Amino acid sequence: MKVYEALRWASSFLEDTNGEVRAAELLLQHHLGLSRTEFFMQMQNELTTEQQQAFQADIEKHASGVPVQHLIGSEQFYGRTFSVNEDVLIPRPETEELVLGVLTRIKEHFDHDQLRVVDVGTGSGAIAITLKLEQPNLEVQAVDIAQSSLDVASLNADKLGADVAFSCGDLIKPLIEKNKTVDVVVSNPPYIPYEEAMALDSIVKDHEPMRALVGGEDGYDFYRRFMDEIPQVLASKGLIAFEVGAGQSETVANLLKETFQTAEVEVVYDINGKDRIVFARVG
Repeated sequence: MKVYEALRWASSFLEDTNGEVRAAELLLQHHLGLSRTEFFMQMQNELTTEQQQAFQADIEKHASGVPVQHLIGSEQFYGRTFSVNEDVLIPRPETEELVLGVLTRIKEHFDHDQLRVVDVGTGSGAIAITLKLEQPNLEVQAVDIAQSSLDVASLNADKLGADVAFSCGDLIKPLIEKNKTVDVVVSNPPYIPYEEAMALDSIVKDHEPMRALVGGEDGYDFYRRFMDEIPQVLASKGLIAFEVGAGQSETVANLLKETFQTAEVEVVYDINGKDRIVFARVG
């Protein structure tokens, strides 16, 4: 079977089984060990028997609901390759907008870049690592409640050459316990209401950690807890950045306004026109 024939078969198979058609190209590139450019230049090449069998097996796994990122073992984020598995949330493009927004507002809100940043619920480490690599002067700490997630994040930090400190703990407790203060708090916390999470597509619900998805009965549990914990660690002049679910921005913004009464609170819509990020500039 030639490369183009394998791609055509897989695309048709996934279309018939309601899979992600683009997974055919990604998986075939992965099994051939080719860049996207090389892939399209080698359409007439023959697959080995081993390549063909492994590719077909992964296509069938994806059609049954396994995320293509878990089959490949990685996902792209901010132009870099991050390892992912079932212990971490697969980084989404919307979160790249959160990172960009944080970097932009750091320059606007502070008069220096020697800042202490904490990424709460780091998962794969995508936010923390990207912030450190994009702005090396930042002192970045990342916290997650699951050591298995931190293992993935640490692997990514080592692979990408990012000097990030990792702590295992519940929300900001590791910083509170050590009486540490930070200038920037950033988080993409679990925010899906419980009932909505139970109705998610199986490719998400059955393969990504529920602890990274469910934010309690109404989706706001972690934001409410942040309002108790952030004041214990945030410097007098600080920045808070949250990713939120579509339709949640007004409630989260009001929580921030009630907690930080002089803060400048801003809601940002993502590229798809959904209210996705809430910032608060304090001091």
